[in-house]
Amino acid sequence: MTTTTADMSQPPQSPGVPPPAGSYRIHPKAIRARRNRRLLVVALLVLIATVGYLVYWYTHDRFWIRTDNAYVTGNLVPVAAQASGIITQVLAEETQFVNRGDLLVRLDEHQAYAALGRARGRLGEEVRRIAALFINRKQLAEKLRSRTARLELAEHDMDRYQRASPSGAISKQILQNTADKIASLEAEVRETQAELDSLDAQIGGTTVMAHPSVDLAKHQLIEAHLEYARQQIRAPISGYVAKRKAQVGDRVQPGASLMTIVPLDHLWVEANLRETELQHVRPGQPALVSVSLYGSKQTFHGTVEGLVPGSGSAFALLPPDNSTGNFIHIVERVPVRIALPADELREHPIRPGLSTMTSINITESGQSVWTSLATPSTAEYETDVYADELPTAESMAKEVMATNLVVSENGDGIDSLLEDEGAIERVNPRRDVDRLPNEGKAAPQLDRLRERDDRRPSSFVPRRSPDLGATTFPLTPSIGPDSRSLGPEAGRNPSRLKPGFGLDDERRAFGSGRR
Repeated sequence: MTTTTADMSQPPQSPGVPPPAGSYRIHPKAIRARRNRRLLVVALLVLIATVGYLVYWYTHDRFWIRTDNAYVTGNLVPVAAQASGIITQVLAEETQFVNRGDLLVRLDEHQAYAALGRARGRLGEEVRRIAALFINRKQLAEKLRSRTARLELAEHDMDRYQRASPSGAISKQILQNTADKIASLEAEVRETQAELDSLDAQIGGTTVMAHPSVDLAKHQLIEAHLEYARQQIRAPISGYVAKRKAQVGDRVQPGASLMTIVPLDHLWVEANLRETELQHVRPGQPALVSVSLYGSKQTFHGTVEGLVPGSGSAFALLPPDNSTGNFIHIVERVPVRIALPADELREHPIRPGLSTMTSINITESGQSVWTSLATPSTAEYETDVYADELPTAESMAKEVMATNLVVSENGDGIDSLLEDEGAIERVNPRRDVDRLPNEGKAAPQLDRLRERDDRRPSSFVPRRSPDLGATTFPLTPSIGPDSRSLGPEAGRNPSRLKPGFGLDDERRAFGSGRR
């Protein structure tokens, strides 16, 4: 009980009148007692809070890794120009949603259209030129056949003249004239054969459709068509337009950035954890993500997908060089990717770049640190807006080639002129020279004229030129593996030689066939 002492020098106060201020004083012992009680209460509260926190940390909090250095990110798909030209129309604006394949920007098409027309003309001209070479070869083959027949007739006459010469029925002048005629005919045969060899070097072993010059012109047409088709820039994926830079009147070059498309249905969190906190973090562990946009009202239930193989400084534009002597020990941070469920993103949409508070539960073992749960399985990892361009260009090239093939009077194409396999076989004018006697001047002249290599290459021209084939399905690759055009799986045609048949055996086989 608190005791007070009154100042006896003061006169007594009348009842009902309050004492003046300062008339009562608290005893110092009472003040110390009150202070001690309050300090005890505070100490007890601090102790209870400390014990409660320790219990909470030991039973719950020590199994969670928390960081506020975490941000929402996603696939920011750039839309860039693939052809040069002047922008004539912009059809999409920021914050607008576009579907995959929608037209976004249109470029001036006049120059690309003119280049496409030139490529069509070059392809048609090349088809006609190569077709003319095939016709010239057929003409030379017939000329060689005719001259060879005349040479055979002269050789037969020489045989008869030589048999009749001993009896004096045939003069030496006739024999000499016949020998000179044979020499002249053999020279004409060799000349025609050389012309045929020249054409074989240009068209041998191929067809009109598959000739390298035609193939080159065809791919030039395809390239021009792609340049023309890409004057219209389309959305590669579905999403929201951001960072539009395209303006009407701008001249753009291939690779120029026009805008960005952001799909908001596939986002994830990139949490930058200290290197001292990564010991127990594994892919597959659950995570709680609180975005500042919604505060504590909404918590996203994510999953650790994987750990980035390197700290942020390792991928920096100017990575630090600690060997220069200015080393300062800094705790590095390693990005950890945390997936967010799609249904929660649809109910509570967020944007890339938002700050988050992320907690990872390390009580679950998860998977190996070498694994990753991230997969490119959503729509923004693939686009087919360009799949129709190449089949359309190939169809156009096929039409141009078919239109410019030379057609004979009976309505057949150029390949009908090559159906006669006998017309393209090499005619060998060599004959048996042992039939001439050694006496006289005709025999040595013929022997000298007939000394030639027996192993001259023979040409081969297929009977018909194959067409370009049917157009492929838009999603079927037109080049590379599985395209039947290029790549290791397409490869070259299977060999007709037997297994174990070497290059030397092949050369001997072809050499023996040309005798």
